[in-house]
Order: sequence, then C-alpha cells, then structure tokens
Amino acid sequence: MSAAPKAVDTAETVVTVYVWELPVRIAHWLMFFSILVLAATGFYIGDPFIAVNGPARDHFVMGTIRVVHLYAAIVFSLAVLFRIYWLFAGNRYARWDQYLPLSRERLRNTWEAIKFFSYLRRDPLPYAGQTGTAGLSYAGIFMIQLVMIFTGLALYTVYAAPSSVFQAFGFLIPIFGGLQRVHLIHHIGMWLLLIFMVLHVYLSILFSVTERNEIDSMFSGYKEREVADVPEMRDA
Repeated sequence: MSAAPKAVDTAETVVTVYVWELPVRIAHWLMFFSILVLAATGFYIGDPFIAVNGPARDHFVMGTIRVVHLYAAIVFSLAVLFRIYWLFAGNRYARWDQYLPLSRERLRNTWEAIKFFSYLRRDPLPYAGQTGTAGLSYAGIFMIQLVMIFTGLALYTVYAAPSSVFQAFGFLIPIFGGLQRVHLIHHIGMWLLLIFMVLHVYLSILFSVTERNEIDSMFSGYKEREVADVPEMRDA
C-alpha cells in the first residue's frame, strides 16, 4: 500500500508522494552496485591484466576474482528476481502495468513522453512514477538482466565442480547456440547494462533539475508533485 500524499505548503498545491517503497530501493541499489562489481571482475576474467611474480597458485588472483564475480552474481540475481516479484506485490508505482503501455492512460503517457524527448513538448510529464517510455525501457532491461543471469549460469557450469548444483544449468549452453555464443551474448549484455546505467544517471540528474526530488526519491522514497498530478488524489 502506498502512503497517503502529504501537503507540504499552506496552499496544498504541492504534496509529497511515497513512490518508491523500501523493497524497490533496496533492490535498485543492490543491482546498481552488483553490476559495477560484475563488470569490473568480468573484464578481468575476460582479459587478465594483473601480473604477479611466481606461480599463480601462490597468489590465486583469478580464483579470487571468480569468487567475487560469483557472489556478486548471486546478489544481482536475487535482487532481479525479487524486483520481478515486486512487480506483482508492490504499490501502484512499482507494479507490472507501469512497464507495459496496455491501458489508455499509459499509452497517452508514453506518447507524451516521446513528444518530450522529441522536442515536441516543452515540459516533462509530471507523473510521480515511471513515464511510459521509462517503463518500456525498464521492461527491456529486465529482459536483458534475465538473459545475463541465464548466460552466467551457463558459463559457470564450465568451471563448477562436477558435483556442483550449478551443473544442472548445463542444458542452457545448447539453447543459446554453444559456449562461444554464450560468451558473446553475456559480453554484449554487460555493455548494454553499462550504457543503460550511464543514460539512467544522466536522465536522473536532468529530471532532478526540471522536476523535484528525482534522485533523492531513490533514497527517501518520496517525490514532490502538484496535487493534480497525483493519481491517488486526482481519483479520490
């Protein structure tokens, strides 16, 4: 359940809206930091650049990097799967219908957002949650994240012990077209996520300038909006 909007000025034209629930914020930051760790360790696994003196077994650099990569992948996978679960358990701003323009309202929201990014609309949409275009992009990111999880599981079967439970995912390798293609898909997926992160940070800063509390909201959960732009109050 979302918290009731609270007025923050005497005229009650601006209210604080509880948009991002705590589970959403936790999952968001777990994915953010785990992707950074996964990208850094993944680069090293693909192209080792740390030189050590003496036998490799005395330093275990690659082994350590792989362990860090594995645990970061576990954190990332759990965060993604939990966020997908929260698409059905969260408040109105976190639910799955905010990511697919299936209703007339979301279709209109998506069109108005496209007009804004095409310089056909001067002001950004004042909607408290995700715009239609943001929702579509996040839906695509969820798909990429799932592909990264599956390809990661497939790759790990090569290095896991024969008795490891991860060997159960060996069937994924032929599904993706062989081990080399799994490597390629995993690599491309990493770059897509990194590019998205850069764009995401840029747009968050942009909308923090044009709107209110855009970046702060992922820490506090709250945004400030005009009363007319808050569905809970508009529909009351």
